[in-house]
Amino acid sequence: MTWTNEFGTLSSVFLPILLSFTFHVADCTLVVSNAGPTLVNALAGSNVTLAVTFEGAPDPVVTWFMAGLPVVSWGIASSTPPDIDPNRRKVLRIEADGSLSFVNVPLGYTSNYTVEMVKTGVGRSVTNFTLKIFDAIQNVTLRVQSGPAQEGADQFTLQYSVLKGGVEQEMWFFSGVEIKSNSHYLVEERSLVILSPNRSDTGRYSVLLTNPFSSVTTDLNVTVLYGPDEPILEVRPVRPFYEPGDSLSVSCQADGFPPPRAAWAFGSQPLASLHGVLNLTHVQTSQGGKYTCTLINGETKKQRQQFRILNIYEKPPGVPTCSLQSVNNVDLQYHCRWVGGTPQAQLSFPALSNTSGAGNLSLTFTASPDLDGKTVTCMADQPVEKNNCSITAGSPRRFLPAVGTTVDSTGKIVVTIKCVSEASPQAVVSWSRGSEADPNTPPSQISRNTTRLAIRDYNVSNFLLQSYTCTCRNPLGSQTREIQLKGPSISESSLFTNLNRTVVTLTWEVPPTSIVTGFDIQVKGPALLSRNHTGPQTRDGFYSITPKPGNARSADIFNLDPKLTYMFRVIPRARMTGGLPSAVHRIGPGGGGLSGSAIAGLAAGIPCSFLFVALLGGFIYFCVSLDKNTSRVTRYPASRAVEKAVTTPTETAPHKLLTGGLQPPPDYNRLQQTPSERSVALPTFLPPPPVRVATTV
Repeated sequence: MTWTNEFGTLSSVFLPILLSFTFHVADCTLVVSNAGPTLVNALAGSNVTLAVTFEGAPDPVVTWFMAGLPVVSWGIASSTPPDIDPNRRKVLRIEADGSLSFVNVPLGYTSNYTVEMVKTGVGRSVTNFTLKIFDAIQNVTLRVQSGPAQEGADQFTLQYSVLKGGVEQEMWFFSGVEIKSNSHYLVEERSLVILSPNRSDTGRYSVLLTNPFSSVTTDLNVTVLYGPDEPILEVRPVRPFYEPGDSLSVSCQADGFPPPRAAWAFGSQPLASLHGVLNLTHVQTSQGGKYTCTLINGETKKQRQQFRILNIYEKPPGVPTCSLQSVNNVDLQYHCRWVGGTPQAQLSFPALSNTSGAGNLSLTFTASPDLDGKTVTCMADQPVEKNNCSITAGSPRRFLPAVGTTVDSTGKIVVTIKCVSEASPQAVVSWSRGSEADPNTPPSQISRNTTRLAIRDYNVSNFLLQSYTCTCRNPLGSQTREIQLKGPSISESSLFTNLNRTVVTLTWEVPPTSIVTGFDIQVKGPALLSRNHTGPQTRDGFYSITPKPGNARSADIFNLDPKLTYMFRVIPRARMTGGLPSAVHRIGPGGGGLSGSAIAGLAAGIPCSFLFVALLGGFIYFCVSLDKNTSRVTRYPASRAVEKAVTTPTETAPHKLLTGGLQPPPDYNRLQQTPSERSVALPTFLPPPPVRVATTV
C-alpha cells in the first residue's frame, strides 16, 4: 500500500470523528428562562417564588443577585449546601431547579433580581425579575402642602400620606370628576398640583389609592383665598431724579380679599404712611435710595413687596466697564461705559485723548505697534464716587490648531480643524486650501464664527492631498499656521499589567494631525484562539478582539493566563482604512516564539534540505548504474533477505534510519502561523509517508 492510500484511510476514519465533535460542542448552549411572570407582586409576610427553568447543560452553578449584589449561590444537584447571605437566610430559599423562594417576605425585599447560571465549557446565561412587596393601605391623610390656597399664586398642592401600605395607583377627583394632568392640573406622585388657582377651584377634592391587595378613598374640602395682587407704586410728581428740598409722594395699592394693608420701609427703617401713601417733604441727599412697600393679607398672612429707588444724586450702579473692538479689522475702538446715577459719570482715556463723555465713551484709533500690549485706563468721574477700569490691546499669539475626527450619519469622515488665538480685540480667522483662498465649498465648510473648518469625504487619501492654512488676524497683527493632515497612525504606545499578570492595560497616543475614527485592539496568543473575536486572523497571527472609538487612548484586556505568552498591538483606523500598527507589546514567560533570525534560517534551510536529498538520491542512482555497467560478477539467486523491508513506524517522530538525522519541516499552515509567532510548544506533526528499504546481500 502506498503512502497516499494510507493517508486516505486515516482521513476517512478521523475526519468524521472530528466533525462530530465540533458540531456537538457548537450545539451545547446553556439557557435559563423564567417559568412564570418576571414582575411579581406579593403581600408582605407571604411566601413567593421567582421560578426559573434551564436547559443546555446539566447541573450548572446558579447565583441570584438582589439589586446587583449576590445573595444566593449554589451548584444544582450539589451535596454542598447553598451559600446564602447570612443576613437573609431566614427569608431566602433556593429550590432544586434553581428557583428562588421567599419565606414571610418583608417589605424591604422589593427589588430587581437577576439569576445567573454558569456551566464550565458551555457558557453563561442570565434572566431578570422584579419583585414588589405590598402592605394593605391604611391611615391615609390628605392635606394642603403649602398653607391656604390662594388665588393669584403660582400653584397650591394637595398631598397625601400613608401610614402603612404601598400605593401602586392613585386617582384624583374634584367634585366627583376625575382629574387628569393638563394646563391647570398636574398629577404627580403622592400629590396634586393646581396651577394658577382661582376662586372657582374651591370645592371637594378626593384621592383613590389602590394596590393589588387594598383600596382607600380620602376627601378634603379646599377654600381658595385671593390677594394681595402685585403692588402698584406711583410717584408724584414724576421726575428722573430729585434735588434737595423737593417734596413727593409715593402710593402703594393692590386688590385683595380681605383688603391688604401697606407698610413702608426705607432700608430697614419703618416709615409711617396714610392709607398706603408715603409723603416725603423737603428731601435730602441722604434720603435717596430704595423704598419698599409691603402689602399684607390679614387672613392668609401672605405678603407682597414692591420697591422704588428714588435717585437723589446717587452714583451709577456697579463699576465702569472697559472693552476693545475691531473696526473693519483695521482700526481699534476703545469703549468705556458706566451708565446710571445722577449726575452721570464723566468718562475719559487720558493716555489716548482729551475727549470725554457722559456714561458711555467710544474712541477709535488707527492700529499701530505702539498700542500692541499697551494698557490704557478709563477714568470715571462722578460726584459720589470716582472709579476706573483698564483694557490691554494685543496682537494674536502663537497657537496650535486642534484636529478632531468623527463620522457623520452618511458614513463620511468629518475632519474638523479649529484655530483660536488669544488676542484683544478677538482675532478673525481666515482659511486657505493649497492655492485656494476660500475653501468654503464642498467638501469643506467653514463655521459661522470662522474658527472651525470641517472637511467631509469617504476616502482618507483625499484628506492628505491638500495642506490647509488658517490665519488669525486683528488690527495689530496676525498668526498663520499650516496644517498637513496625516493618515491613521500611532505615535507611541505602552503596556501595563497587574500583579497577577491576568489583566493588561494598553495605552497609546496619536499625532496631533492624524485622522483617526477608531482603533482595533489586536492580540496574538494560543489561549485566545478559541475565544470570541471581531475579525479573522491576520497573516501574522493577530486577532482583533475589541474596537475602540477615535477618542479612546487606552484599553483593558482581562482573563489572561499568566503561564502563557501574548502579544498586543493597536491598529488605527479611519473608517475602513487601517494605518500602520503600533509597536508589538509582549507579556508572558519564555522567549515568545522563534526569533527573526531563526525564522530566516528555517526558511532557508528547508529548500536546502530538499535540494540535498535530491542530490544524494541522484548520486546513489549514478553509483548503482555505474556498478551495473562495469561489474560482470555472476548473479546468484537472491537471498530471502532481499525481500525483507523496513517500513517506518507510525509514531509521530520519523525513523532515524530513514531520514539520516534530518527532521521534516514543521507544518505551520495547520494554525496559519509562522515560527516567530508561536508562544507555546509547536504542535505534533504528521509523520512522513512509509518508505520501503531493501537490503542487498
